[in-house]
Amino acid sequence: MADFSKKYYIFLVVFLGMLSAFGPFVTDMYLPTLPSMADVFNTTPSLVQMGLATSMLGLAVGQVFFGPLSDKYGRKLVLVAAMLLFAVSTVASIYSPDIEFFNFCRFLQGLGGSGGLVLSRSVATDCCSGRELAKMLAIIGAVNGIAPVTAPVIGGLVSAAIGWQGIFWVLFAIGVVILAACLVFRESHPVEKRHKGSVLSLMKQFPDVFKLKYFVIYTLLYAFTCGVLFSYISSASFIIQEHFGFSALLFAVIFGVNALGIGLGSAMALKFRRMASAALFGSAGIFVSIICQFAVSILLPSFWPYEILTFLMLVCVGFNLTSVTTMAMDEGRRMVGTASAIFGASGFLFGGIVTPLAGIGNILLTTIALIAVCSIFALMFAWMSFRRKESDPR
Repeated sequence: MADFSKKYYIFLVVFLGMLSAFGPFVTDMYLPTLPSMADVFNTTPSLVQMGLATSMLGLAVGQVFFGPLSDKYGRKLVLVAAMLLFAVSTVASIYSPDIEFFNFCRFLQGLGGSGGLVLSRSVATDCCSGRELAKMLAIIGAVNGIAPVTAPVIGGLVSAAIGWQGIFWVLFAIGVVILAACLVFRESHPVEKRHKGSVLSLMKQFPDVFKLKYFVIYTLLYAFTCGVLFSYISSASFIIQEHFGFSALLFAVIFGVNALGIGLGSAMALKFRRMASAALFGSAGIFVSIICQFAVSILLPSFWPYEILTFLMLVCVGFNLTSVTTMAMDEGRRMVGTASAIFGASGFLFGGIVTPLAGIGNILLTTIALIAVCSIFALMFAWMSFRRKESDPR
C-alpha cells in the first residue's frame, strides 16, 4: 500500500466512494421523474427514456477515453476535466429547450461522470495491491452496487420537494464538491510511470489489454453480473408497483432495503481466501436464486417469496462486484487506466443492452429470463477463473 497517513487514507476511501457512485447517480437519480418529464417536454415516454440510454452510452464511451488519457496525463488532471464537463452539461440540461437537447446533455453528463468511475478503480490500484486493494475495492464495489438502487429513492424525495430540476442541481452540487476535493487529492500516478508515447499510441494499449486472458474472463464475468443488476433496476418499479400493487413510497423503501443486500455481499466477499472463490459463490448464488424465482412466479406468485429471493440474489451480486473488480484490476495493473476503462465500459454496455429488453412482454417473466441468461454466462466465466491454478491467490 502507498505510504500515506490514516487521515488521508480515510479521505481517499470517501473520495473514491463518491467517484464510484457518481456514474450511477447520473443515470438513475432522475428515474422517478420520467413520467412527469414527458409532460414537461410535451413528448413521448420513449423519447424521455432515451435520456437514460444516452447517459449510459456516455458513461461507457467516456471511460474508454478518460482511462487511457489518465495513463498519460495523470489521474488528477483528467478527473478535473471530466468534472468540469459534467458541471457544464448538468446546468445546460436544466435549461434545455426541448427533449432532443436534453438527451444530448445527458450524453455529455455521462461522459463527464465516466471520469469518476474509471478513475476510482485506477487510483485504488495505484495506491494498493493484494488484500489491501480488495478491501478498498470492496468499499468502492459496495457503493457502486448500492448507488444504482438508492439513487432513484433520493431522486424521488428531491423531485417531490423541489421538482425535476432540483435533481440536476443536486447532481451539479455533487460535481462541485468532487472538484473541491481534487484540491486535497494527491496525484497517484507519478510522471515516471506514465505512458511516454503520443495520444494516438494510447490506442495500442487496448489490444495489449485484450491479450490478457484472465482479464478478459474477469471483464466478461463483470459484464454479465451488471446485466443481472441492470435487469433488476430497469424493471423493479414496474414489478413492485404494477405487478404487486405497492405504492411509490413503499417501492422506494423496498428498493432501498434491497440495496443493502449488495453492500452486504460486497463486504462478505472479503471472508474468502481467494477472490475467485467469492466470484464462483456469488455467480452460483445468482443462478440458484433466479431459478427459484422462476418456480415461485408460477407456483406461488406473491410478493414475499419474490422479495426474499431478490434480496438474496443482490447479496450474490455484491460478492461478484468486489471479487471480480479486484481480480481484473490486479491483472491489468501494468496498463491500469486502459484496463479500468475496458472493464467499466463493459458493465454499462451490458446495462444498456438489457435495460430496453426488460420491458418486452410480461415484465416479470422477461426479467427472470434475462437474469437467467446472464447468470448462466456469469457462472461459466466464474468457473473458468476459479480453475486458475490454486497457487495464485486470485
